[in-house]
Amino acid sequence: MKQIFKALNMIRQCDSRAFWLRIIYVLILNALPLLNLYILKFLVDSVTNGTYPVVLGVEMNTLTALGIFCAISLLTRVVSVMNGVNNDIMQQKLIDFISERMQGQSAKLDMSYFDNPDYHDTYHRAQQEASYRPIQILNGFMGLLGSLISISIIVVMLSRVSGWIIVVMVAAVVPSFIVRVIKARQIYAFRRGNTQNYRRTSYYTALLGGRDYAKEMRTFGLAPYFRERFVAIRKALVKDLIKISRRLGWYDSVCAIVETAALFFVTMFLIMSTTDGSITVGSFVMLFEAFRRGQTQLAQLVSSVTGLYDNRLFIGNLFEFLDLEPSIVNAPNAKPFPLQVKSVEFRDITFRYPKMERDVLSHFNLTARAGEVTQIEGENGFGKTTLLKLLLRLYDTDQGAVLVDGVDVRQYDLKGLRHGIGAIFQDYVRFYCTAEENIAFGDIDHYDSARVKQVAEMAGVDKYIERLPKGYQTPLGRMFDGGEELSMGQWQRIALARQLYSDAPILIFDEPTAWMDIPSRERFYQTLEQLKKENKVIILIKHI
Repeated sequence: MKQIFKALNMIRQCDSRAFWLRIIYVLILNALPLLNLYILKFLVDSVTNGTYPVVLGVEMNTLTALGIFCAISLLTRVVSVMNGVNNDIMQQKLIDFISERMQGQSAKLDMSYFDNPDYHDTYHRAQQEASYRPIQILNGFMGLLGSLISISIIVVMLSRVSGWIIVVMVAAVVPSFIVRVIKARQIYAFRRGNTQNYRRTSYYTALLGGRDYAKEMRTFGLAPYFRERFVAIRKALVKDLIKISRRLGWYDSVCAIVETAALFFVTMFLIMSTTDGSITVGSFVMLFEAFRRGQTQLAQLVSSVTGLYDNRLFIGNLFEFLDLEPSIVNAPNAKPFPLQVKSVEFRDITFRYPKMERDVLSHFNLTARAGEVTQIEGENGFGKTTLLKLLLRLYDTDQGAVLVDGVDVRQYDLKGLRHGIGAIFQDYVRFYCTAEENIAFGDIDHYDSARVKQVAEMAGVDKYIERLPKGYQTPLGRMFDGGEELSMGQWQRIALARQLYSDAPILIFDEPTAWMDIPSRERFYQTLEQLKKENKVIILIKHI
């Protein structure tokens, strides 16, 4: 139950007013129909035998009973509409609330998580279920609450005739309860055990429909291959799910027979009681409908309880993800990062990525000083880009230390450290936003249009941007309406401008000219000379 209460508390935090309104509406909507059932008894008796009992000082003649019956029906309908609107509000707010929690959690986790398949399994399970599981838990909890209210009132009604009717009503739903619990456990175990297969189908879907993969998928004719793999996995998953459903479907059929038999025998008992005059026709109608509704409410109770059990298992995936903690955090009393840096030193660095069997770097040493361009050259896999990641504390070293002005980077404020390092990665990101935004992302907290244009000129991309339909306000890429596509060299110069916009004291260039033409490369090296005069620490990573 701990997971259930955590989920309910999350929903309450999302919108406390809507949460409590939902509870109030559920109480009203489950009480009013049974009150109307009680009024129906007086209405039927007034028609069949002309009896007009007095209830709370009101004579229940035909017209009065009919008026109260219709008024309660109208009130039920109005409250139902209000409940529906409230539910829509809660659902939309909850989707946004959980999405924000998941995005915030993902943003704070270390890069090491993203190298771990187990993390991707956890994230996939949470992402797949986060949009609807919490609201299902709320619906299940409210259904449980409503069913308990209704059943309590029905038990009072039926107990006035015979206690064994209540026993039969309850006993008839026990088999259904057992079957549903078994099904919930089996479906959960199946889905958790096949998380990787579900992730593969999502990946194949992205390959087949994503723009970034479209060129090579068509050039090499890969669509049939990946389509075949997608279909094979889906067929296997569906086949196993159908087996589970069919096996438990037979048990559900037996449960239905038991419930129908209970309805038959109780109805026969009520008919005989009416025939011998033990109860009135109005009482027969009320008790028959009470028993029928009692069965329905017990079925709803079973559904709510097993649904809560089912969702408790799945909601654990969301909390499993939200409970992950980053290992790279600020040290106690973290130092502010300096505005000017004299040197960066990699001292005796040894490092391997999580779950790898070999070191990427082993006892590596290097010092870079301000006002110089320090080049790091090597073959693929040499560990050049890894040095950049260690400096940014995307990872921490296994041995040795990365020092900025003689201070271990682990002693600096993490946000200040990353703000003080301007980096252009080899696999830079193409943001499908405006040209100005793409550049200003280098220091998004200090948005300056004049600075954007200045660094665009330094990166040699200003002339192209000015020729775009909306200049710096033109969306880049063809993902959204009005977007303009760039060549890879132009995208790279946009990424370079983004790095320069940061105005960081440490600048790292990871293969910055890979996609540039000769004039653009010459312009880049001129920019490097200018940056040297600004006394920045410059590290240039190149392949041999």
